Order: sequence, then C-alpha cells, then structure tokens
Amino acid sequence: MSTPKDSVSQSDVGLMKREPDGSFKRPDSSFRDVIEKGGRFTPEEGRYHLYVAFSCPWATRTLIVRKLKGLDSIIPVTIVSPRIGPNGWAFGSVDRFEGAEEDPLYQSAHIKDLYFRADPNYSGRFTVPVLWDKKLHTIVNNESSEIIRIFNTAFNEFLPKEKAALNYYPEDLKAQIDELNDWIYPNINNGVYRAGFAVAQEPYERAVNDVFAALDKVEKVLEGKDYLVGNTLTEADIRLWVTIIRFDPVYHGLFKCNFRTIRSGYPAIHSWLHKLYWNNSSFKESTNFEHIKVGYYWPQSSNPTRIVPVGPIPSILPLSL
Repeated sequence: MSTPKDSVSQSDVGLMKREPDGSFKRPDSSFRDVIEKGGRFTPEEGRYHLYVAFSCPWATRTLIVRKLKGLDSIIPVTIVSPRIGPNGWAFGSVDRFEGAEEDPLYQSAHIKDLYFRADPNYSGRFTVPVLWDKKLHTIVNNESSEIIRIFNTAFNEFLPKEKAALNYYPEDLKAQIDELNDWIYPNINNGVYRAGFAVAQEPYERAVNDVFAALDKVEKVLEGKDYLVGNTLTEADIRLWVTIIRFDPVYHGLFKCNFRTIRSGYPAIHSWLHKLYWNNSSFKESTNFEHIKVGYYWPQSSNPTRIVPVGPIPSILPLSL
C-alpha cells in the first residue's frame, strides 16, 4: 500500500495551526463515528482495536476508561513509540523504544499507514488515539472525548454486572460534568498547549494566565473532596487528570506554565492526583513517565537539543507525603 509523498506535513507536529496573532489553534478530529446496535459499527467482542501513545494525554484518557470498565480482553491495545518524528507516530518495528509495540494487524510502520488504509485521500492529522474496526478495516473514531463515552456504555452486554454498572457519565450528573468540561478543556487541557505552542508574547501570556486562573478554580472545587462531581469518579476527573499528571514533568518547564507546580502550589489538586494514581490501578497502569517526558521533549520544533530533563524527582511523590 503506497502513501502520499507529502504526508510528512500531516504529522501531529506538522499540522500545528497558528492564528495570525501567533496563538495556537487545535484542529478538530476527523473520524467521529459511534459503536451502537443497528449502526455501521455494532458492539462485538474482538472486533475493535485501540492504538495509543503513553505520552499523549488524549490517548491516556481512553486507556484509563478501558481499564476501569474491564475492556482489556474485548478491545486489545497497541502502544506506539513516544518519539514522534516527521512521519508521525512510529510503531516498535520502526523505532525500538522500550515499551513500543509492533502493529499486530497490518505490520504498519507508522500510525499514518492506518489513516491511509482507512482513507487513501486523507488530508488531516495522524493523531492518537485511534479506535480501529478490524472487520471493515477502517477508523471508527479518533476523538478521545467520544471514545471514552463509547467505552463507558457500548460494550456493557459483554461485561460482568459490576463492570457494566460502572458509569462515568451518569444521567444525573451530566449537566455538572458538561459544565466542568466546558471550561476545563479550553483553559487547562488545551490551555497548556495554547501557552506552549504560542509563537508570540501576548497570546502566550493570555494562555498561561487562563491556565492558572482555571487551576485556581479547580483547587477551590476540590477542597475537601476526592472527586470533582457528585462525590464519585466521573469522566470529568479522567479528562482533567491526564493533564495534571503531566503538569510538573512537562508543562511547567517545556510549555512555560511556570507560575506554580502542582506539588507545591495546589494542595487539593495534588491530593486528588495522588489518590487516583496510588489507589486506582487504572490510572497508574495507564501512566508511563519515561514515555511522557521523551514524547514531549523529543520534537526538535520545541526542543532542538532533544535533551530530556531528569526531574522532577520523583515523577510523582509518594501518597504518604
């Protein structure tokens, strides 16, 4: 299978869009189908495959929900190398980084090969996560916020009752979850990227102030609480957590979000972060700090020397502290 010669420009690095004022704008995801009975993609055991990078926060969302719901045997997963390059995300067959795996379905060299298999004329970004359909040989969805909702409910009929009963977007909390997501995503999840990828002083300062204003707000929400909404774990926690776990190792330094660290500046957020990491294996097992740091510090567009910082030490403090 051949791929377009100019596809280097479609790598996750190559299509970073900026506005005329130098601010960063994230392009929308391209594949937005759902898995549902009666639809093109129906719930089936063994039909779907998940491709992710440990370094990517969006992909980590899907890993966490997959583990929480007990979908490990229903939806296999493949981890790519954190060292994203001109051709985008590489499989272990191309970049033998520890923990990177080969594509078990097509022996692809890069994630881009899956995109062109799904659509030979594809012109968007080659991003992860990728939820793949092995029956139709195409991408179901590459938008993490939608994949985690697919995982939340679509495969309940195949799960033990206790796993099927888990619901991270419950009806009675939807409005509160949506309200939180509506300001956490632009100001924190994507806010760190708006700061880190800005190429002018004014949009950077605007973004970094948004980040810390939103973190201050989250700190107040979490004071005396273990979860953001309803005294229970929801997708709001999962969506925020993947950014916070990367904050001190990456965003504080590389992305210049350096007003404060989480560990020293936000006691309530820090406690919430720790309890989820140390007390819930789905969070810890979905986190690989080596992949995270290498993934962010490898692109020469943001770090020409490719020197990966040793700290912070430790990457996450013990729960007892």
